[in-house]
Amino acid sequence: MIIEHRTINLFGKKVFEKAVVTPPFKNLNPLPNEACFLYVLEGGNNSYSEEEHIVLHQDEAVLMKCGNYMYDGIADNTTGRCGIIAIHFHPEVLEKIYKKEIPAFLKKKEPFPFRANMVAVKSEILINKYIESLLFYFENPSLVNEELLILKFKEIILLLLNTNDASAIIEIMHNLFSPKSFSLKQMVEAHIFSPITIPDLAQLTNNSLSSFKREFKKIYHDSPANYLKIRRLEKAAELLIVSNESVSSIAYDCQFNDIAHFSNSFKTKYDCSPTQYRLDQSHK
Repeated sequence: MIIEHRTINLFGKKVFEKAVVTPPFKNLNPLPNEACFLYVLEGGNNSYSEEEHIVLHQDEAVLMKCGNYMYDGIADNTTGRCGIIAIHFHPEVLEKIYKKEIPAFLKKKEPFPFRANMVAVKSEILINKYIESLLFYFENPSLVNEELLILKFKEIILLLLNTNDASAIIEIMHNLFSPKSFSLKQMVEAHIFSPITIPDLAQLTNNSLSSFKREFKKIYHDSPANYLKIRRLEKAAELLIVSNESVSSIAYDCQFNDIAHFSNSFKTKYDCSPTQYRLDQSHK
């Protein structure tokens, strides 16, 4: 449920956004022509890209280049809410802001290599103070003007380029508006052990559920549900041998939230219980 949602526009585009929700709250967040800096005010957030999964806690953030994302809010233990601030980077807005002072990451040059579509930004005092200033303007919108918004935009870019994560951020910044292509298989393999559902995977691949299942079948010759279950069971079997973690912990790590279902599925595949499997393998 959405408790609060406010936006501030610049040059006709949404640039600053504040939202407070009550989880469970999951939302597809496609960014085909923009990038986004998302900061957690309270609670937490699971951020998914086509190939990545980043868990954010209060006062942590993520910088996302253009691409396809999913937002999954995590409730604060005290308030039961999740709050975020989002800063949206539109290329046309940035070009107007900088005019002749175009920053390096916007200049046309040789392609800058990049490995990720998003990067986590850890809590830093300067960014935290910056977010506090934005919250003040959300509470006092009459004080907001174009000149001030331009300054706030330049400020967050300078702060990001000078954080402890600057090298990874610079890599993202140079490719802020360069989409990276992913195949369906790459996305599936990247999220086998993520807490993500099959409908979520379909959305991340920009497919309807039926189309996703059809394409999945062509590639894997299996259903998504069965393929993911088998891969997760194989991982659990491996962990039972090499790890001292409890059976329940291993089950949760492999995305089985129902221990009874995990045990029954494991027994069907390996003809013994997880505990017996571990004991048998230790004797070999």
